[in-house]
Amino acid sequence: MYSILICTALGLLVFTVLLLAVKLTWWGSLMIALVVFSVSFFFLSRYISKKLMVALEQAGRDLQGQRFEKAVREMKDALRFGPWQLYVADQINSQIGMAYYIRRDFSNAFPYLEKAFFKNWIAMGMLAISYMKRQKRSQMEKTFDKAVQWNGKESLLWNLYAYCLAEECGERSKAIAVLEKGLKKLPDDQHITDNLDNLQNGRKMKMRSFGDPWYQFHLESVGQLQKHQMASMGGRMQKRMTVRR
Repeated sequence: MYSILICTALGLLVFTVLLLAVKLTWWGSLMIALVVFSVSFFFLSRYISKKLMVALEQAGRDLQGQRFEKAVREMKDALRFGPWQLYVADQINSQIGMAYYIRRDFSNAFPYLEKAFFKNWIAMGMLAISYMKRQKRSQMEKTFDKAVQWNGKESLLWNLYAYCLAEECGERSKAIAVLEKGLKKLPDDQHITDNLDNLQNGRKMKMRSFGDPWYQFHLESVGQLQKHQMASMGGRMQKRMTVRR
C-alpha cells in the first residue's frame, strides 16, 4: 500500500521535526502529524482514483464497442495502480475475469476470478461456477458462502447458489437450506419464494425471469430459451388449430 506508506512517512517526518526542531509538545506534534497524514492521504487517494477511473472508463467504452482485446489490455495496464490502494487490484481482476467469462473464455477468466473482489458478487458467482465445473464442490460452496455473506441483498446470487446445488450438483436439500437463508435476508423476494416452493415440491428452479443477468453465467444458453419459446409458440399454435377445427 504505497499511499499509506508514503503518507505515514510524511506524517512521521512532520512529527519528528516539530518535536525535535520546533520543540513542540509530543501531543501537539502528534496532532499536526495526524492532520498531515489525513490530508495527504485524501489527496493522494483522490489522484490515484481519478487516474484509475479514466483507465477503466476507457476500457468500458471499448467493451461496449466490441473492442475486447483493447479493453483487456487497458484493464491489465490499470493493474499498475494496484499497489497504491487497498482492493484496487482485486476490483480490476474482477472486471478482467468477468470480461473473459462472458466471452466463454473460461480458462483465461479463472486466474483473474480467483483474485476477484469479494464484494463483487457477479465475479464471485462466476468463480464459484468455475470451481463447480472443475469438480471442486467444496470450493464452490465456500466461494458462494463468502459471496452471500457480503452481498446478502442480491436475490440472483441466492438463487444462483441454490441452482448450482440443486440442478447442477443434485443437492436439493442443501439448495432448499440456502434459499431459506436467503429468504431471511430478503423476506419479500418473489424469486426466492417461488424457487423455494419449486424445490420443496420436486419441481425445477426457474431462472429465466432474471433475464440477461442470469444468462451471463452461462448455465443456460439464450439458444435454450429460444427453443423453449419456439416450443411454447408451437404449442399455442397447435391449440388454436385444434380449437378452430
